Amino acid sequence: MKKSKLWAGLGLCLMLVAAGCGNNNAVNTGTANSGNTPAASTNAPANAGTDEAKSYKIAISQYVEHPSLDATRDGFLAALKDAGIVEGENLTVDLQNAQADQANNLSIAQKIAGDKNDLVLGIATPSAQAVVQNVKDTPILFAAVTDPLDAKIVSDLDHPGGNVSGASDTNPEAITRLMNFIATQFPNVKKVGLVINEGEPNAVVMAGIAKEELDKHGIELVKAAITNTSEVKQAAESLVGRVDAFYITLDNSVVSGVDAIIQTANNNKLPFFSADRDTVEKGAFATVGFKYYDHGYQVGEMAVDVLKNGTSPGDMKVTMQEKLDLIINLKAAAAQGIEVTDAIKAEITDQENNIIQ
Repeated sequence: MKKSKLWAGLGLCLMLVAAGCGNNNAVNTGTANSGNTPAASTNAPANAGTDEAKSYKIAISQYVEHPSLDATRDGFLAALKDAGIVEGENLTVDLQNAQADQANNLSIAQKIAGDKNDLVLGIATPSAQAVVQNVKDTPILFAAVTDPLDAKIVSDLDHPGGNVSGASDTNPEAITRLMNFIATQFPNVKKVGLVINEGEPNAVVMAGIAKEELDKHGIELVKAAITNTSEVKQAAESLVGRVDAFYITLDNSVVSGVDAIIQTANNNKLPFFSADRDTVEKGAFATVGFKYYDHGYQVGEMAVDVLKNGTSPGDMKVTMQEKLDLIINLKAAAAQGIEVTDAIKAEITDQENNIIQ
């Protein structure tokens, strides 16, 4: 009796196992697409499956519209597109612009904090600061930030930690080289006029570096302070007769009104030096720098790593621009009464791309 009961039990187990296998095969081959049985992917994680099946939402907080910041955004989105993350297809972009208003900047960051996003990008120091202070659970990247340490956006460039990383849009060496260029190639320049919004930390940091370098050459940095873009024209005109050249930093309020400085420089034959390529393309004479599109693209590649690979921004080193070159605008030189000598051209490594006709 005991043996017969044992064999009966084993037989029943084998029948159950066979039935189970039969059900599994049915799901895998047919019933997954039937109306009565849900597909296996119904309860899968949001990032499961192919890139085509995954959609993303990104919020971008940009402090103000001007060529450098716009180019940064364009480069960022281009890097995503090249990686198959395309706006209008599998990417939704919530673009918010503070128009250089701190109240708007704060409310934008608070709004973003209340939304569900896969990633947040802060373009320019004030926007990055506000986003970092308000968004705690979503990956954050920053771009067009001069000094992320001084701005307290991160506490360590190599190991940011938390949910934040990005790229600085300056390298102190660029400022040093530009000030040395002014001193060596423009011996008649004894005073350099700087229109500056000292409420922008990035502008203050860069102005400090510029002053330190100019001091070494016995050149005085003369400031004309503003609080908003509408004051740029008056500030530039106030420097006429007091300085021998103009210089501006990556100062969002100033760059937004840079047309007034270009006009003033041209009208008074004053060499105009800037901290970014876009302003040179627009009408300043020279800078030591790079393309902001490339800067944004670099941050976009970081975003791809976060979105596709799940990499934490806190584990990503904050980068800066290493490839620097002198960039000049020949039309601006003519308008500002500057003779472009062979010695000036000799300082440009990539003359094909960095001598703007």
